[in-house]
Amino acid sequence: MEKRVITLSREFGSGGRTIAHRVAEQLGYAYYDQELILKVAKESGLAEQIVEKYDEYATHKNSLLYALALSAGAGAGGTLSFVSKVQQAQAKIITDLADKGSCVIVGRGGDYVLRDREDALHVFIHADMQFRAQRVVSVYGDNGQKPEQRLRDKDERRKLYYRSFTMREWGDVHNYDIALDSGRLGLDACVEAIITLVKGE
Repeated sequence: MEKRVITLSREFGSGGRTIAHRVAEQLGYAYYDQELILKVAKESGLAEQIVEKYDEYATHKNSLLYALALSAGAGAGGTLSFVSKVQQAQAKIITDLADKGSCVIVGRGGDYVLRDREDALHVFIHADMQFRAQRVVSVYGDNGQKPEQRLRDKDERRKLYYRSFTMREWGDVHNYDIALDSGRLGLDACVEAIITLVKGE
């Protein structure tokens, strides 16, 4: 069965976003990444900046998110109401996008939201620390922080966000149909492998 929807989760610096974009281009699929933040913000009625902070810092009680959640809370349910509102809006938007037509959805717990769809392929992209450290500097530049620490910080945020949204462990191979090591295989080979699986060849 040809897969109409691809969800792609990735370790920071693994090239997952680039792979997802190339797959979408070659298949002629719609591509959704940062656009989801805008859609969630509009759907939930919350400011874009608040939704973006939730996306990056979910469950960090010492973060800006926590302060924003409290100030934006609806009644006694403060933080819970805020988090639930964003999560519900996000799940609805991901489902609507998948129903709308063939697409590639990057991150945002798409694999969890669409876990029961037979026409969805769930992909996880990873690589070793050395490959990712070199790539993060070449792509995003040197911000003064050690690349390895940048990777650990970003991955931890994604892990916490994913757990808060899905109650599952981010990166657990049981949550995906395929996990690809972009450092060993190369980005082009990962793109080819995904396209082959999508087409059912």
